[in-house]
Amino acid sequence: MSRPLIGITTSLSEGNDSRQMVDRRYVEAVEGAGGCPVLLPVVSEAQALEPLLAQLAGLVITGGPGIVRGLVGQLPPDNPPVSLARAQADTWAFKGMRARGRPVLGICYGMQFINACCGGTLYADAQMQLGTGPHSPARNNNQEVRHPLHLVAGTRLAALAGTAEAEVNSFHFQAVAQPGAGLKVSARSPEGLIEGLESEDGRLIGVQFHPERMPGSVWEKLFAQLVCAAG
Repeated sequence: MSRPLIGITTSLSEGNDSRQMVDRRYVEAVEGAGGCPVLLPVVSEAQALEPLLAQLAGLVITGGPGIVRGLVGQLPPDNPPVSLARAQADTWAFKGMRARGRPVLGICYGMQFINACCGGTLYADAQMQLGTGPHSPARNNNQEVRHPLHLVAGTRLAALAGTAEAEVNSFHFQAVAQPGAGLKVSARSPEGLIEGLESEDGRLIGVQFHPERMPGSVWEKLFAQLVCAAG
């Protein structure tokens, strides 16, 4: 059985000697689900990505820095904005896959990015603006943050999890304020933060947590579902 090609977006390091980077756990998760991981370069022209996008069967938009599009409030100093180069490359990849009707999984920044691309809005700093507890180890004395996830009945994410509640990790500062066009809420934190979004056709799924950091959990199914839809 052939493995569908699954694109994985990358980020850029800071400084003059910028390096393209990706957490290897994304690669391992896609490979473990039966896909062929393909790292997407941060390019300066859309045409440079087109030949690659034409071959991809699915896309993972990975975690990243602060998003400025659709922002409500000001980004805090501990969450710097995403580079213009990555934001542009992510936009080309996302639009290219959507135009081809191929499935996309957005993780943390990736979910927020999808929401912003669909015209939704984002809280710049959910903890400060909404009075929530810390949702990132960076604001929790470098201690891991985990919390229950409440799944919305009737959504694809709930069906995938097979339960009404499941534990997730947390690494974010921003949060979805208003869902974008064509997106519906599929999960929330106990405080009410939106933790999951999906399109009606299920070709777009976004989660606020990091499933690639939870191997062996129910959330491995997110990658299996992506690979299945891509295949």
